[in-house]
Amino acid sequence: KSSSQERRSAVLGKMSNKQEQMVVQVKELKKKLEEKGPVDTNRWPYTPWSQDSMDASLSQESTFSTLFPKYRETYLRDIWPLVTQTLAAHGVACVLDLIEGSMTVRTTRKTWDPYLIFKARDMIKLLARSVPFAQAAEILKDDVYCEIIKIGTNNMKKERFVKRRQRLVGPDGATLKALELLTGCYIYVQGNTVAVMGPYKGIGQITKVVDDCMNNIHPVYSIKEMMIRRELAKDPNLANESWDRFLPKFKKTSAPAKKSKKTIEKKKKYTPFPPEMAPRKSDAQIATGEYFFENEIELNKKIQEKREKKRQRDQGSGDQGKGKEKDKQKKETKPQKKKIKTKSNSIR
Repeated sequence: KSSSQERRSAVLGKMSNKQEQMVVQVKELKKKLEEKGPVDTNRWPYTPWSQDSMDASLSQESTFSTLFPKYRETYLRDIWPLVTQTLAAHGVACVLDLIEGSMTVRTTRKTWDPYLIFKARDMIKLLARSVPFAQAAEILKDDVYCEIIKIGTNNMKKERFVKRRQRLVGPDGATLKALELLTGCYIYVQGNTVAVMGPYKGIGQITKVVDDCMNNIHPVYSIKEMMIRRELAKDPNLANESWDRFLPKFKKTSAPAKKSKKTIEKKKKYTPFPPEMAPRKSDAQIATGEYFFENEIELNKKIQEKREKKRQRDQGSGDQGKGKEKDKQKKETKPQKKKIKTKSNSIR
């Protein structure tokens, strides 16, 4: 038994060591990918697709449909002839249902590109997200892809969400223009989503910027980092070196919030008996002896109050009599002024 347990523990130890090694390798790969940035898919050769590439038509029909908001109804109604015309050139049919508020695309017998149905699906999605038709039609090209990023999924207050979304747009759309120039993508912010069109590498960069912005990291920092990476990529000597020493490292300047000290209340010992009742007023009077002489005390208080009132009245009447005598004495002591009669000399 002891030998079997030892063997088992040795096997488990080897497995745990292998798992630890695998975790370390995965972390190293992640770091390398983060340093290099999004994966560039242009490493495979591009083979163009033409109408003669398909020997036969598609055997089954594929359909995709998407809903659109009511405020887009008038715009889509005016635009729909252009949409049908552009999709008909690739052999894809489309239907606009104003009653249900939906757009549908489907393959036909004339469809000569099997992947174009996915491009048409992306185009109607972009039209539903308020992207103009002239820009949405660019998705039908082979080297253009799209992504609709949701930004309203985080549980945050409306005011905070609006501020962070405005931070992504920037003053007069300056931040979006800078991102478009650096990544070569088209960006459109509408409601709770961000529509992105462009190459795979640029879409990956913008998704990271958008997620960081909604997590309270300003897009200016990522724009600065992208500009430095762009300049470093031009130098062939730095192709196989780490770029960490050149990239800026931003630290939070805001002081951490002070943690409030929690007062730990000591648990009281459990007792099966109820707590003692608080003593009543009558019990306290009985203990001091006031309860038995309460009537006599009240009578004494009333008698004392009456006496005090009588004294105050007597004092008030005495003060009034003294005041009158003083007034009489003042009048007597005052000297009377003699009235001097003057004869007026009449001038004739």
